[in-house]
Amino acid sequence: MANRAVWEYRGEPEQPALLVQFSNGNIQTPESLKLNLYRNKDQKTPDKKKQKILTAETDRLSYVANNFGVNALHSNSLCRYFVGVVNKETGKMEVYGAEYFHMQPLLEKKTTQLQDEDLMDTSNRTYREKVDALIEAFGTNKQKRALSSRKLNQVGSEILSQAMAKAAEEIIENKGTEELVKEAIGNIASESSSFLPPCDVKADKPENVYKLDDLISPTEYATLEAAAEPFRNLTDESLQQMIDGKRHGTFVLHELQELKNMKDCDHAARCLWYLDALIKLSNLKVVKRKELMVPGFPSIICANFLRDFTVSTYKNGRVQNSISGTMHSKIVAHAIALALHICEFEVDLTLLQREMKLTEARILEIAKAMGLKITKRMMFSIASSDEAHKIATLILPLVVYKPSTGMNKRKRM
Repeated sequence: MANRAVWEYRGEPEQPALLVQFSNGNIQTPESLKLNLYRNKDQKTPDKKKQKILTAETDRLSYVANNFGVNALHSNSLCRYFVGVVNKETGKMEVYGAEYFHMQPLLEKKTTQLQDEDLMDTSNRTYREKVDALIEAFGTNKQKRALSSRKLNQVGSEILSQAMAKAAEEIIENKGTEELVKEAIGNIASESSSFLPPCDVKADKPENVYKLDDLISPTEYATLEAAAEPFRNLTDESLQQMIDGKRHGTFVLHELQELKNMKDCDHAARCLWYLDALIKLSNLKVVKRKELMVPGFPSIICANFLRDFTVSTYKNGRVQNSISGTMHSKIVAHAIALALHICEFEVDLTLLQREMKLTEARILEIAKAMGLKITKRMMFSIASSDEAHKIATLILPLVVYKPSTGMNKRKRM
């Protein structure tokens, strides 16, 4: 049976053993390695007394390590290292204190040159380019993919802008500036006419500018006789039920209160019913036939609504009727034109704006495109005694608003 080995600690020698590890691999020929150990000359100061620098030279590279400063390992201050030497004859192992050094390759000249080049390069870079460089070096895979996609889009946009600039120069040379201005005016007029109701600019009466037959077809008007019967036979009790039930907006309820005082009660009731349907339609994003076909809703009006005020889109494996931005503006323009006929060609735009969930700027933009005169009037409301309402009036000749020459507000990234 072999004897049990025991170890004996010899204490801290004047020069502890050196444990060396190379950061970039192992030395294949240790015999060619030249090691030099340097100590701090200041032996009186306790901290500086233990400062050492170890260098190593091979045929290819030079290495350096130290036990102090920023590059020193934290484990040196937290751990102690030992080296054991076993005597095979006696079976005893003598243990000595050791110091650990992590050798780093020394690239002083090349590193200095690269640093100078990097400093010159980074000084000329913008903040965006510096951030992109950091993402390329240390970013996640997701950030690198986003950076690559943005650079591709930037290159594509630059190519597209150059092509557009070249095409614009050719068009200007061929057609001239005056012809282009005329075409632009014509395009603006055609775009506005795509959502505005038919307009007779040369009409001699306000009722002929936006004709009622263009807003409500004769066939639709005939079917409204039965649908508008609750409006036509309105009583104080039924009006209070409508107010409590909140089935109609403030604008329609206000006009229903004045319905008895109107000259043609039946005509006003039909127009109010159609206007109420337009307001409810403007609050939808996706229009379903079964939602429109409530009891008393004429089927021909439902079909015309889907045809004239919606666009067909394909989503979730089926075709649906949705209200786009242009179609929403078309509904608002038709509602304003119909309200002009009901209110003797003077409409409270603020009430319509709130019921149709619009911004004031948007409804004013549509009213100006229709050639209406915009004024401000102080109105009484429950919330406040005086409230400024925007009023649109149809006067002849129609008001022509000049397009603003200022630049639009740009979105800030």
